[in-house]
Amino acid sequence: MKNKQTGLSLIGVLIVGAILGFLFLIGMRTVPVVTEYMAVKRIMNAIIDANPSPETPITQLRGDFDKRAYIDEVKHVSGRDLVIVKRGNKFEMSVSYARKVPVVANVSLLIEFDTGTLRGGS
Repeated sequence: MKNKQTGLSLIGVLIVGAILGFLFLIGMRTVPVVTEYMAVKRIMNAIIDANPSPETPITQLRGDFDKRAYIDEVKHVSGRDLVIVKRGNKFEMSVSYARKVPVVANVSLLIEFDTGTLRGGS
């Protein structure tokens, strides 16, 4: 009675390891970008939750974003990038931007972010 061995060969292990290593590399490169996006969204929600009055100038909202972004170390989005529109007693805030993440040599990922329209005000 012969026992037949099953499993991965050395080449199979190397191929699986290379694929897992590449996925790990992409994950490690994209985590800071996604973390920054989440910080931008959190800052925008904090500004909306503060319920600024309808008389609050847009420049003050942009300045508030810049101050909070400095604290959270957001470097690729500033208050100038925000689209803020006042409609009566309410305002709408959104931002869209793209980040290019280098992976290996001349290969890179382009990740586009859009917060959608966040509505706030009294």
